[in-house]
Amino acid sequence: MAKFTQTYPTDLKYTEWQQIEQFFPASQRGRPRKWERWLIVNAIFYVTRTGCQWRMLPTNLPPWQTVYGYYRRWTQAGLWARLNAALVRLARTRQGRAPEFSAGVLDSQSVKTSEGGEARGVDVYKQTSGRKRHIVVDTLGLLWMVVVHRASVQDAAGGQWVLQALFDRIKRSVHNRWCRLKLIWVDGAYTPLIETARRQFGWRLEVVARPPGARGFRVLPHRWVVERTFGWFGRYRRLARDYEHTIAASEAMAYLASIRRTLKLAVK
Repeated sequence: MAKFTQTYPTDLKYTEWQQIEQFFPASQRGRPRKWERWLIVNAIFYVTRTGCQWRMLPTNLPPWQTVYGYYRRWTQAGLWARLNAALVRLARTRQGRAPEFSAGVLDSQSVKTSEGGEARGVDVYKQTSGRKRHIVVDTLGLLWMVVVHRASVQDAAGGQWVLQALFDRIKRSVHNRWCRLKLIWVDGAYTPLIETARRQFGWRLEVVARPPGARGFRVLPHRWVVERTFGWFGRYRRLARDYEHTIAASEAMAYLASIRRTLKLAVK
């Protein structure tokens, strides 16, 4: 067994690895592992934060073929969404909050894509060719759901997709015999969703509008929380531009950025 070490700022601390080790069970079949699981996870976090290509991983990390193979299998298994949800609940508990959130904020972010891939379009309002990330965060700015789609989809349609995905996850969750979520703050683009959200999900969408006649940047109540989360995403260079070929990989990178930040809050 390799000695647990920290080489890069993105590497896990031992206490952090202890917190998430249960999500990466060791297989009892096949030949003995050459690389420890925490080294694989460290390499994945390195890619997420630095934005480097898989083939350009440093030589003191496991081979890129091994790292990418594990990353792809864990992405297909939906591991990142489950791990993120568990860490968000733990972080909320450490902050003196209930594990489940009762109020959230919904918004989208358009990002350029690179070198093709599925589900690409043009956001005509922001003149961005690529994809759009729709996210739901709680009042602490912690990520609960992300849905990625082509940028040409209007916010109201994309918002319904992310709310439906969130509703489905809540129904499947063993932590939710009933749903605490009651209120979601949005901007004016989601006004067509207000009645749909109330009727289908039982949630109240409250529009936070800009003051009449306001020009330039304004800090708006509640909505600044989700904008700060997008700002946190910007620190992870893999998210500064959407380099992923598939939607699943794009959503996985958003969850990985959330996991790395939330993990620091969960182990304090």
